[in-house]
Amino acid sequence: MNCLICDHNAQRFTLPPREHVASDDHWRVAHAFGTGTPGWLVLAPLRHVTAIAELTRAEAELLGSWQVRLSRALPAVTGCAKTYIAQFAEAEGFAHVHFHVIPRMPDQPEERRGPRVFDGLGRPEEDDLSPTHRDELAVRLRRELTRSR
Repeated sequence: MNCLICDHNAQRFTLPPREHVASDDHWRVAHAFGTGTPGWLVLAPLRHVTAIAELTRAEAELLGSWQVRLSRALPAVTGCAKTYIAQFAEAEGFAHVHFHVIPRMPDQPEERRGPRVFDGLGRPEEDDLSPTHRDELAVRLRRELTRSR
């Protein structure tokens, strides 16, 4: 099985901040790549799971807490007005369940709101946030998550 999320989960404590914003015994948070949206996060279970119904009770109980904590930290770090949360896990190579926690900025154009926000993912490399920028955001988010526990 070739799963990028599982590969990263296995080495989470040696990953750069952008790939390990935070974690616990069941979940890891990373900053998304292929996007120019600062703070676009991915929340994934540490265990390989391909459907939400496969989550254990412990994973499920922590899921809501993570989503709320990330949705509280993002406005403090990015200035977003709200967050969107979505889960599909069907793209080639990304069948591992993962939740997108996406900041929606106050001035975000109407054509990039709601489900159309995904037009901002999978962008060409030159439109992507730099690894350094994603690391800086990750460190700030980690600090905010720790502060607001």
